[in-house]
Amino acid sequence: MKVFGSLSQEQIVFGLAVLLCICFAIALPGFLTASNLLNLVRSVSILGILGVAMGLVVIGRGIDLSLVAAMAISVAWSLQLVSNGVPLPQAILLGLLFCLAVGLINGVLIAYVEIPAIFATLAMGTAVYGFGRYFLFSLDVIYMPDVARPLMWLGQGRFFGVPVPIFLFAAVCLLAYAFLRYTKYGRYLRAVGDNLQAARITGVPARPMIVLQYMLSSFIGFGAGLITAASVASMNTRVANSTFVYDVILVVVLGGIGLSGGRGGIRNVIVGTLLIGVLLNGMTIMDIQYTVQNVIKGVILLTAIVIDTILNPRDEQTAQQGDI
Repeated sequence: MKVFGSLSQEQIVFGLAVLLCICFAIALPGFLTASNLLNLVRSVSILGILGVAMGLVVIGRGIDLSLVAAMAISVAWSLQLVSNGVPLPQAILLGLLFCLAVGLINGVLIAYVEIPAIFATLAMGTAVYGFGRYFLFSLDVIYMPDVARPLMWLGQGRFFGVPVPIFLFAAVCLLAYAFLRYTKYGRYLRAVGDNLQAARITGVPARPMIVLQYMLSSFIGFGAGLITAASVASMNTRVANSTFVYDVILVVVLGGIGLSGGRGGIRNVIVGTLLIGVLLNGMTIMDIQYTVQNVIKGVILLTAIVIDTILNPRDEQTAQQGDI
């Protein structure tokens, strides 16, 4: 989608990221050092991976507000199971199945019961958090037991001097790009997001594709959760009640993936993650208060949504039930 002349939103966001880098490099000594830039990318790798998960759902004209809650509870349960003596592979498998079940229920509620995605996933996120805290474990923070220490390489390891989370972010982006570009299911997902009725007429299995996109979101989210736990040797389930999910949406919308569905791709997630990473890193170095940072991010998100509404106006198709 072109914004100003021949420039797309993706190109403008990338240009803003470069401009911010130049400004911070001039104003903040040490910003452009190799170690700081690696830490910058590493710090937003998890946000970027979650952005890929959310991006796939938004391209399919949906939204997943339960993503962070499902990630936190499923990974925390896996760690709790390991602490209780369950073998690590089995515990990870059970946590993954739990997370996939959340995605499956989301998809069924949205595709077959036809509950609008924003309400279905909002309720699911609350239900998952409450279920996990009451039935699965009782503590806010679940620490990684010694037997699960091999997982810490995912969050703290280095490969050729580069933090492993950066490689994992790149791998997720590459796989998601290949899925959208080269598989029929990726094309189906984009077709459903672009025009649901037209997709149905042409024989696309629209309802199963909606279920698939939410299960993909949960699958990628669980992987991001493992990296999160590996980075800090614990999983803080309070993140489910934080504004983190809105940071994920900010990355997606700011990068240029249209909320009306069917538009954008993985490159949009990458440039959105890059801009937010530079912004957060600069604000942290300048010691800007966390609450002020939230205000700034909120204003940016609102601005991005307004721009998206102007660039991708709702028509008769995008005003159908289930649109966000």
